[in-house]
Amino acid sequence: MCIRPEPKLVPLSPIPQVTALVPMKGHSERVPGKNVRPLCGRPLFHWIVETLQQSRYVGDVVVNTDSPTIAAQARELGCVVLERPAELRGDTVPIQPLIAHDLAHTAGKWYLQTHSTNPLVTTETVDRAVEAFFAQAEHDSLMTVTPLHTRFYWPDGRAVNHDPMVLLRTQDLPPVYEENSCLYLFSRAVFERRGHRLGDRPLLFPMDRFEAVDIDEEFDWAVAEALMRQRLGAAALQRAPVPAGVG
Repeated sequence: MCIRPEPKLVPLSPIPQVTALVPMKGHSERVPGKNVRPLCGRPLFHWIVETLQQSRYVGDVVVNTDSPTIAAQARELGCVVLERPAELRGDTVPIQPLIAHDLAHTAGKWYLQTHSTNPLVTTETVDRAVEAFFAQAEHDSLMTVTPLHTRFYWPDGRAVNHDPMVLLRTQDLPPVYEENSCLYLFSRAVFERRGHRLGDRPLLFPMDRFEAVDIDEEFDWAVAEALMRQRLGAAALQRAPVPAGVG
């Protein structure tokens, strides 16, 4: 991405609190009612709200919604709820006007935006991303990415990221980074200047694929639920007492 000669950013210490933005609508075309559909026994959006609330760096969790059901549950969870105005409702509204609306109705300086459809993101990853961003001075925003070691081709058959005549093992290929829509970190100043959650110099923050599942389709739901069951099962095993005489 283009780097413009602007005043150098200065790392902040101590790390400031960030306001988390979690926009969610009541209607979903591909996975009906997904935001409140139970995933491993809990409404989907509860997972990411709990993750954010446990972060040492997240202050308010702001839920922007057009759904009375989501709004009521979000308030019970301790979130700040912003009712989505009529002009921002519907399935085709992009994310930028929603963020602009949230910034107009909150007083934060730093924002972390995520989605209810990222239930596997952990608090540890949230904290590491915030720490990584505020520890550096080169980048003005952050987005999480998933490293892919895969042979990619353009539609005309040209190789994207490898030499077809040199068959390196896929694990030895240089990674291509996929924007995974899990976490975005930016300042009010960057958004007001750019009209976008990404600044001129975004920091790419790699994430584990096991956390980066974004639920867009039923297949994604099945994957996320299976991984969550696996995580919950492992956690239960870790908490289980060791029987007498074992170990």
